[in-house]
Amino acid sequence: MSGPILRRSVLDGISFATFVSAILTIIVHPTREQMLNLPIVAGIFLISFLVGCLVSQILNSMGIKTLGQNLFEPDYEKAKAEAKAWYRTFWGWHLFLFILVLFVVGINKTKFSVIELLDQDGFAGASRLFKGLFSPNWSILPTAVYNIIETVFMAFLATMFAIPVAFILSFMSAKNVVMGRPVSYAIYFVLKAILNLTRSIEALVWAIIFSVWVGIGPFAGMLALMIHSIASLTKQYAEMVENVSDGPIEGVRSCGANKLQTIWFAIVPQVILPYISFTVYRWDINVRMATIIGLVGGGGIGTMLIQYQGQAMWSEVGTIIFVIAIVVWAMDLASSYIREALK
Repeated sequence: MSGPILRRSVLDGISFATFVSAILTIIVHPTREQMLNLPIVAGIFLISFLVGCLVSQILNSMGIKTLGQNLFEPDYEKAKAEAKAWYRTFWGWHLFLFILVLFVVGINKTKFSVIELLDQDGFAGASRLFKGLFSPNWSILPTAVYNIIETVFMAFLATMFAIPVAFILSFMSAKNVVMGRPVSYAIYFVLKAILNLTRSIEALVWAIIFSVWVGIGPFAGMLALMIHSIASLTKQYAEMVENVSDGPIEGVRSCGANKLQTIWFAIVPQVILPYISFTVYRWDINVRMATIIGLVGGGGIGTMLIQYQGQAMWSEVGTIIFVIAIVVWAMDLASSYIREALK
């Protein structure tokens, strides 16, 4: 099975299984215990997925274009297709119903309620909270400034430690660099799997892990940001490497350059400015993330914020939020100017 057909079948199978699951939930009204019976739930979804793949194959063989076919069909096939409004196509209604089902399920699972949102008691409580937030207690301002400085340097150190590791790993994670040798491909797939797993674990979770490992404080927060930054920067750097022009690479290779020389003289000059630009942006991201991981013992101003929030001292919380907002705004403005200058 070719790549486009496989991707088409997977997307159509997932959308069909989602339809079936939603319809069964509406008809059967399963209890919580039944929903927690993972083997049965997974079995129903898997069977529905396989049926959806089969239905996709049948429909497309009949010339009825599904959502997966429309999305993943080759460009030359799209060029030959007659232009039609989405509501006159099967794939258009397929997409509409898929989004509608997801929206309805989302409303149900999040228990969205306009009545609770406009409830008088809840609104009164929120009003008291906002009144405290907009009446800051400036006596804690020096402590808040001290902690935000700690937060900024947590983000800075995490970014600096992540850069060299991500720089090296990015070339090992780029297809156009590792292609040609089975060993290189094996390293590529293993590395991608590890990085995807690392990136899927949020910095907040890494902060909990390192808070247990090295103790509560800014060191744990810095390590959490560093691990997450390595995975994220490597992915972004590798995508930049994969999108470089082939001309300089072929020119350097024609002069007899080896793999390392090709990377250094043909690829690095093309990606160095985008690397720097995104690294500056990553520092900006880390500053914002550092305020959150402090909530679980990662140090910095986040730890201070959770202490006052836990005691419902909203005036003090308002001061801390003001300091965070000013620093994040300044960092965002500075990073945007720097990235614009590096274009």
